[in-house]
Amino acid sequence: MDSTQLAIVALAVGAVIGGGLAALVLLALRTRDRARVEASLELPDGTRAVLQGMDEAAVVVDASLQVAAASAPAELFDMHEGSSLPGEELRAVVRAARRAARPESATLRLRRGVEQRLVTARASVITPRLTLIVIRDITEHERVEQMRRDFVSNTSHELKTPVGAITLLAEAIDSAADDPDQVRRFAARLSAEASRLGQLTSRIMNLSRLQSADDLTELRDVSVDEVVAAAIESQSIAADAAGIAIVRGGARGAYVRGDVQVLTEAIGNLVANAVAYSPPCAQVGVGVKADDRVVEIAVTDRGIGIPEGDQERVFERFYRADQARSRRTGGTGLGLSIVKHAVQRHGGEVELWSRPGRGSTFTVRLSVVEPPENTLVKGSRRTKPKKQKNKSKPKAARDVAPTKGDPS
Repeated sequence: MDSTQLAIVALAVGAVIGGGLAALVLLALRTRDRARVEASLELPDGTRAVLQGMDEAAVVVDASLQVAAASAPAELFDMHEGSSLPGEELRAVVRAARRAARPESATLRLRRGVEQRLVTARASVITPRLTLIVIRDITEHERVEQMRRDFVSNTSHELKTPVGAITLLAEAIDSAADDPDQVRRFAARLSAEASRLGQLTSRIMNLSRLQSADDLTELRDVSVDEVVAAAIESQSIAADAAGIAIVRGGARGAYVRGDVQVLTEAIGNLVANAVAYSPPCAQVGVGVKADDRVVEIAVTDRGIGIPEGDQERVFERFYRADQARSRRTGGTGLGLSIVKHAVQRHGGEVELWSRPGRGSTFTVRLSVVEPPENTLVKGSRRTKPKKQKNKSKPKAARDVAPTKGDPS
């Protein structure tokens, strides 16, 4: 082998060795970088900015489940930088996502302050040591969905009772066609069931309207005296039949901003309940208290009262604390629900105080407004003609001869 061939072989061997060394160095560098990345707890660029712009609770946790970054809403769930991830169920979601190396989701309950909230949590691995968790609070959505299911179920059940009764009574009338007394008795019951069905349908429609997203359209300055008087008048026949006196007391002249028909129905429902659940010859009180900010309308009875365990549920649709009495009085179980939603649509609140055997007091609180100016104008116009009439009376007596029987 001559010198030229030896040089070529040496060059090839050197190239191979150099290439191998370079490959080893490159592999070592990549291994070091990979190890650095796997061991790094640094957040990817822009992660904090994205978290701060999120409306939902979101956190990034490391391999030891410590919070490395968090959005503002996450603090409501007691998750902030440097803290440990709360909740064993949430931790299990993160571990599952890291084991499977793919996003994992779960529905669970997390504590927000003092209450438990229903949430959906989704965990996604963003780096070998960091995991992103996005938490969505679905408590209200689930509550509304449950209310919708209950409403459909309860409405179907409540409608079935009068419809079934009307069907049976119609058949009874047909079979008793030759007996006028029986026909009159069945017809009276049929009319009562039809009235109950109409009342139930009307209240369902009113409740649906109050729960809709549309704002109240018939807003004006409403006299509280007008609302209370109309509510009492609407229940006067039922009160007289039961021998119950409805007494109105308290402040007068207060005004609120609202829909007079909706407010009258709400107060009327409270008065109707007070009359229905009071013993015969009892008294129902309707009191009004007003200051510069709030007017309170309280309806008090001395009836059977409501047990403490039922007080939280009396405002639910179709819920009745006393099922037997409600059947006797023909109640629909929607009255207090209508009251609650009507008051809420006016920016107010309704509270209940009750003790079994001592009675109940429902208090409606609404924001007051200044009385309309035309009420003062009308008052001055009413007094002015009286003064003119008194002054002109002697002159009229002189100018016009009294007729027979004229007291003047």
